[in-house]
Amino acid sequence: MMDETANPQEVRERMWEKMSKSPFVMVTLIGSDNHAEPLTAQLDEDANSKFWFYTRKDNRVAPGGPAMAQFVSKDHKVFACIRGNLVPETDEAIIDKYWSNITEAWFDGGRQDPMLLMLRFELEDAEIWEGDESIVGKFKMLTGMKISGEEMGRHVETAL
Repeated sequence: MMDETANPQEVRERMWEKMSKSPFVMVTLIGSDNHAEPLTAQLDEDANSKFWFYTRKDNRVAPGGPAMAQFVSKDHKVFACIRGNLVPETDEAIIDKYWSNITEAWFDGGRQDPMLLMLRFELEDAEIWEGDESIVGKFKMLTGMKISGEEMGRHVETAL
């Protein structure tokens, strides 16, 4: 059930803040029977409608297309299911912009590795759950009483 009192903009901002501290997501192609796999999102504060992944051309998400990314913050306060579209990034400036020693370690041929593929995840929408238990909610949970969703946090469906 969506929390009608939650401010979607504020919840989105908290999601981006949490992702900047731990940019790891589980990604799968919609319609694929492959399991999701962990990838590191390359985030850009000026590009909040997309992020990028370095991967290999033989990776299960390499074909691109409609995809889902699942995110859980390190503190387990924000959970998100993000829908979008994976497309190959061909802009060399973007590929270079996010390249790092950590990324280099994954590719034998470094930046010139022939299997290197960067995918851009163009975001469409998300469902975001934000846990912030109220005192009443915590008390009810500890005593086994029934609690409402509003007593445990917020939930929004939002365009990205």
